[in-house]
Amino acid sequence: MKSFAYVRAASVEEATDAFASHPGARYLGGGTNLVDLMKLGVETPAALVDLSRLPLDGVEELSDGGLRVGATVRNSDLAAHPVVRDRYPALSQALLAGASGQLRNAATTGGNLLQRTRCPYFQDLSKPCNKREPGTGCGALQGVHRDHAVLGRSDQCIATHPSDMAVALAALDAHVELRGPEGTRSVPAADFHRLPGMHPERDTEIHAGELITGVVLPAATAGLPSAYRKARDRASYAFALASVAVVLQLADGVVERAGIAFGALAHRPWRARRAEDALLGAAPTTAAFEHALDLELAAAEPLRDNAYKVPLARRIALDVLGRLAPPATT
Repeated sequence: MKSFAYVRAASVEEATDAFASHPGARYLGGGTNLVDLMKLGVETPAALVDLSRLPLDGVEELSDGGLRVGATVRNSDLAAHPVVRDRYPALSQALLAGASGQLRNAATTGGNLLQRTRCPYFQDLSKPCNKREPGTGCGALQGVHRDHAVLGRSDQCIATHPSDMAVALAALDAHVELRGPEGTRSVPAADFHRLPGMHPERDTEIHAGELITGVVLPAATAGLPSAYRKARDRASYAFALASVAVVLQLADGVVERAGIAFGALAHRPWRARRAEDALLGAAPTTAAFEHALDLELAAAEPLRDNAYKVPLARRIALDVLGRLAPPATT
């Protein structure tokens, strides 16, 4: 049993102060990922700063038509929120696709964004992992990598980010609100997570001591047709093999706005910018959808056992695009 300090913060300021005064501290939300990693010995925090009592558990409609979600809002509550279901259906669908009902009742918005990879080499202290211990190597490269990245990977790490929610937030152009020693700032959800590069130990663009205070869903994507689709080994309580969130707006018979993000293909939710650019101004035909997706997925670099992810991702993305904008002709 490894001992650690415990602080239950009553305010954001108290939380950030406690974090700063305990080197090696970690913020604790629902604990659905952090506590598991502590049991495995992957995380060994010197202190836990409990955020569960912070006044960040509200969902607020903004004057411009957007929506602000507090960092401690539970995944189950957010998925069931009538405004989310009505205006941002891809987010509700993504949340309901994640984990189990019991875990969704505990997991928080901020914690979901900060969850770490489920790569078995990261979770096993007996295996090499550059994310867990930089410089030790990546056991998955030549090992078991059926579930690993095909986009944006490096020779340092081929892990994937496990969140369903984060994929929908990226496609919806959401922003992540942060507060830390240097004040407050906002980061686009699509840019919040990092690709591995030479530093796979850095999952996000969050700065030392910063706390996620909320997520803002913009008015620009409110009410637009959107959907989330997830392919997995079993019908529930399984991480994605490939997933996609799509936001699509048509005007005068052509695509006026497209937001496409893939999950389980990269170290972060993969915003499909090439595909989006190819679709703008195009008629919503099967041929146009296929061309756009082929442009995006041409960058894939599958390994020995995960090449299936490319056609799988293409197939589910085509299905979602077709459901949001049934092609008139090909």
